[in-house]
Amino acid sequence: MIKLVYGSKGTGKTKQLIDAANMNVQNAKGVSVFITDTKRYMYDLNRNIRFVDVKDWNITGEDALCGFVKGIAAGNSDYEYIYIDGIVRIAGKELKELAGIFYMLDKVSEENSITVTITCSASKEELPDFIAKYA
Repeated sequence: MIKLVYGSKGTGKTKQLIDAANMNVQNAKGVSVFITDTKRYMYDLNRNIRFVDVKDWNITGEDALCGFVKGIAAGNSDYEYIYIDGIVRIAGKELKELAGIFYMLDKVSEENSITVTITCSASKEELPDFIAKYA
């Protein structure tokens, strides 16, 4: 399942994502990972959530992010939650160009029973059709 946290820049999407991660980890049976491109929020997360700054792993671009998420799912079948903060920044593309990664995330989440929550800087009206269905 894919969940979406959306809104214009500065509306608190990252805070919502962190709050959701911290709340879910309390009752999670599996592992949680928070993927972002900055260490700014590292200490806001519960220590039981694996924090990944993609810059530490030289992950740039949509293909690298896709491969990284697939590797997470393949490397440990215990993942229950994946949080991706700033998918547009990490992928290096505009939101309307990310149909491929959303298709992949949907498939990985369904096949592995992982809930993927993603932040997108856009209003509901600005979301492309392939993303709006998750809003």
